[in-house]
Amino acid sequence: RSNPYQASLLQESVRRYLQLPADQTVLILHAKVAQKSYGNEKRFFCPPPCVYLSGPGWKLKQEQIKARGLGEAGFRVCGYMGLDSMGSSLMETQKLSFEEQPDAKGFSCAKALYISDTDKRKHFRLVLKLFFSNGQEIGTFHSKLIKVISKPSQKKQSLKNTDLCISSGSKVSLFNRLRSQTVSTRYLSVEGGAFIASARQWAAFTLHLADERCPRSEFPLREGYIRYGSVVRLVCTASGVTLPPLIIRKVMKQYAMLDVDEPISQLHKCAFQFQGSDRMYLCLSTDKVIQFQASPCPKEANRELLNDGSCWTIISTETVEYTFSESLACVREPVSPVPLIAALQLTGGGDVAMLEVQGEYFHAHLKVWFGDVEAETMYRSPKSLVCVVPDVSAFGSDWRWLRYPITVPLLLIRDDGLIYSSSFTFTYTPEQSCIPGQQVLSDVPQDSDKLLDSIHQEFTRTNFHLFMQT
Repeated sequence: RSNPYQASLLQESVRRYLQLPADQTVLILHAKVAQKSYGNEKRFFCPPPCVYLSGPGWKLKQEQIKARGLGEAGFRVCGYMGLDSMGSSLMETQKLSFEEQPDAKGFSCAKALYISDTDKRKHFRLVLKLFFSNGQEIGTFHSKLIKVISKPSQKKQSLKNTDLCISSGSKVSLFNRLRSQTVSTRYLSVEGGAFIASARQWAAFTLHLADERCPRSEFPLREGYIRYGSVVRLVCTASGVTLPPLIIRKVMKQYAMLDVDEPISQLHKCAFQFQGSDRMYLCLSTDKVIQFQASPCPKEANRELLNDGSCWTIISTETVEYTFSESLACVREPVSPVPLIAALQLTGGGDVAMLEVQGEYFHAHLKVWFGDVEAETMYRSPKSLVCVVPDVSAFGSDWRWLRYPITVPLLLIRDDGLIYSSSFTFTYTPEQSCIPGQQVLSDVPQDSDKLLDSIHQEFTRTNFHLFMQT
């Protein structure tokens, strides 16, 4: 643990942070697979990896730098993105310049990254290095694993090869290339609550498989891998905007195939027919998303003729988010590695309850905090921290006689005061072991100390419930 004086100062700072969080978030969006380049060609990653900077902490940090008299140019954020191989050449690293968007987020994308055939790896990660323009390093951030493929599979997919199949509930990107020209690439995106076709930014969509037996108004979702001919729904992960129910069709030589039901694979050409419509398909027209009516084929009833704008390429995407706050610390070191919490595992109970925090990028200089209470923390590995769960009485006298659940946020705090927030919380739930039909006392008489003491002892042998906020 920290020494008592430092712990008291830090606790007060954490309370201020919890009242007014000043987080800095780095969000990396990228495709789950990348097509390899051969010879002198450069098959740039599509969609291009994107980086978004959000949170009030960025402006606060910039004001601190500006207050030191470094001028306007000193606090601009810039960066580089490349592949994680040790032998990356300068050509494989791209400089990023961030522009502020109307929603105050910083945005940049790496449009010229590729992997050559001399790189024999089957998987790799992207590496993002961020700096302030005065030279101060912010940190290094990694993408999730990206699978290298030679080219889109033309064979009928088998569910045995799940790496390339697309499951219900996963995230995808859709893009369109008129006449197969790279310069004409448009990405399905959302702007101002409306679907658009953007040449610059792409959105990740959650692709849900629908239960066709239920009424359209209910639209319950189900699990499984997406097959052609399935009814699906596309939901923008950032805005929640949704398209009406769609039937996904396989595209071959600009024809929608109505009788194909094989699993969908990465980088397949597909079309989206509006369910219940008369051959109406999701289509782009320059930067607008419209409906296009396909033409029937007189000779082949299982085909419908599409236009270029109705043929989309589908690819799975990944998102990784790093959140930290420098508002309480004078941080001289980079914020990385930024720990990521993936799961929580509780063992024991009462005075010996232990919580294992599982994830990535952990190190020995981290402490687990339950709200504004520091927990005794032990470093086990880069993927595991173990801590003693604080007694509920650590949250003050107000909680001594716990009668209802309380939930506190889980934080990881570095030795120098750098805060890493998470989407995880911890809930203390008292045991209510009452006789059926017995009324629980709502008011406890002031002279019932013995009763309260016995209740408190029972509550310290509490049930702990873990859950992740959605």
